[in-house]
Amino acid sequence: MAVRTLRTEKLDLRVSATAKRTLEAAAFASNLTVSAFVLESALTRADEALADRRQFHLSKTKWTEFLAALDAPTRPLPRMQRLVAEPGFFDIASVRASKAKR
Repeated sequence: MAVRTLRTEKLDLRVSATAKRTLEAAAFASNLTVSAFVLESALTRADEALADRRQFHLSKTKWTEFLAALDAPTRPLPRMQRLVAEPGFFDIASVRASKAKR
């Protein structure tokens, strides 16, 4: 038995008449309502689009290399250190504002 989840959010779509007829025909052929067909199709496509962002598979060798890279000490990044050390835009603006008040 499928688990039912409470649907509290609404999503509206504007489609052409042709697109609507196509969705209706596909829903009918799948023995689903148009809403159920569109939701199932959209969620399947969303899972496909996000799959490589949610998980990735590595061989044992690559996994060991990945863990070693995570555990490795950081390397010096002089340009990044300079960037972090220099005043930012808002720091400069606050210095100018405090000088203007004097």
